[in-house]
Amino acid sequence: MKFNIQNIIFLAVLSAIVLSSFFFFFRIDLTSDKRHSISPQTKQLMRSITEPLEVTIYLGGELNPGFLRLRRAANELLHELSVHSRRNIIVRQENPSLAASAEERAQRFAELEARGMTPINLFERDREGRRIQRTIFPWIELTYGDRTIAVNILKNIPGRQGEENLNISIENLEFELTRAIRILTTTEVNKVAFLEGNGELSEAEVYDISRSLSYYFQIDRGVLGTDASALDDYKVVIIANPTEPFTEAHKYIIDQYIMRGGRVLWLVDGVKLSREQLSITGNSPIIERDLNLRDMFFRYGARISPVLLQDRQCVMIPVNIAPLGEQPHFEPMPWIFAPLLLTSYVHPITRNIVEVKSEFPSAIELVGENPQLEGHLLLATSNNTHIVRTPGVIDLSGLDLTNPNHFNTGYVPVAVSLEGVFQSVFTNRMRPPGITNAQTHRRESEPTRQIIVSSGSIIRNEIVGNEIITLGFDRFMNQQFGNKDFIQNAVLYLADRDGWMELRSRTVRLSLLNNAVVQEKRTFWQMVNLVLPIVVLLAFGLIYQFVRKRKFQRV
Repeated sequence: MKFNIQNIIFLAVLSAIVLSSFFFFFRIDLTSDKRHSISPQTKQLMRSITEPLEVTIYLGGELNPGFLRLRRAANELLHELSVHSRRNIIVRQENPSLAASAEERAQRFAELEARGMTPINLFERDREGRRIQRTIFPWIELTYGDRTIAVNILKNIPGRQGEENLNISIENLEFELTRAIRILTTTEVNKVAFLEGNGELSEAEVYDISRSLSYYFQIDRGVLGTDASALDDYKVVIIANPTEPFTEAHKYIIDQYIMRGGRVLWLVDGVKLSREQLSITGNSPIIERDLNLRDMFFRYGARISPVLLQDRQCVMIPVNIAPLGEQPHFEPMPWIFAPLLLTSYVHPITRNIVEVKSEFPSAIELVGENPQLEGHLLLATSNNTHIVRTPGVIDLSGLDLTNPNHFNTGYVPVAVSLEGVFQSVFTNRMRPPGITNAQTHRRESEPTRQIIVSSGSIIRNEIVGNEIITLGFDRFMNQQFGNKDFIQNAVLYLADRDGWMELRSRTVRLSLLNNAVVQEKRTFWQMVNLVLPIVVLLAFGLIYQFVRKRKFQRV
């Protein structure tokens, strides 16, 4: 080999690349949907880990191809996280079903369930067609220091096929794991406030969602006074179903909080009615609920219409259909005043969550022409909706659910997200008297976010006796709806400053195999995979020997 100038340059460049690889780290993801890439926010989070993170994957044992794919995706993601955390992650695999006896296995299952990890029963058929049952735990447990948290990595959305749910689970892996890591590693105490003083829901009525949010935030409750800076320390302010009008002073405090970049989740009814009278007599007058907020919402780019929405897609309630004087006989009937709201598939708040249960919702309209604002639809009624105008009367005896012309509209917005720069409702207006600690009056906000929901019932959990019912759970239908996921995601989205919630928008393309063809061609492809490599290797050997023989014969 001649060491000319070109060879020297080539060796120098190659040596520089090899040496730089010891100091600079990079990875290239060549997949079209970037399924092996993690977000910059996740990389920054992993670099902040200072102690070893112990991870136990309980999705072990003999699994079908779908769950094997989920386990493989979890292992690959944890390996990627480990690379960016300077390998401070210790991963262990565990099969809970592996035990010396049935009693030991049952005891192990009970221990895991006591720690909040509920199993699922998987029913399958083997090659001979026999039906078999497997109990699996789709959970990952993370321990950081003296803190431990368990993460359910299986998303089971009713109405979706098994492969779809597994694909959704893979899409949400990074979000779910980083959410748990954030909880374990956070040292900063962020605060969320529930406002009181205007007839909002009580502490008991929002207990379930408060408990869920307490994993992320310090939850406070309080009444606004005259201090203009009272809300400045809070990441998010929640106004949950107020029933009494807001004073101008309180509106000013909320408005200027928003102008300074504050974020608010509004859950406000647009219509006032008597639930007690409706349940007793079957009818009730309906009028607009005047909370003195119309000008604020209009200035912020939205309007809650004083209408009542009925929807054929709704919850079922038990109704006594027995004649008067006979033994009661209850049958489920549609309660069209409690629509099951459709969720947006594209927004990170509502993507891949089930329908949200509401009660007596109103419609929301986006208004104004503020080019600095963007509005996003979050929740809407179905395509079988009827709008009841106010003022008026609703009469249950006069409802005709069989009339096809009754539900004559559809997809009416019930929740929207507004993002951008808001205009102050107090522009060109005097500051209300009595305000203290007033800062410089701002006429437009820093870039911020608000969410407006026209049904306060969405955040309210039922209370039966002394028992708090899980938010979104319907006792009569025995079904869990998406209320808790919606509210929790909404608050996390409002509090998110670095784009972490965008991980919920991640999409992994699902490539399904034709099961009939797989079974039909199974043996053929097994033989191809077994025999073809051997044939190729033998052919290469024969060709090599033939070429070598010819070469040396010439010599």
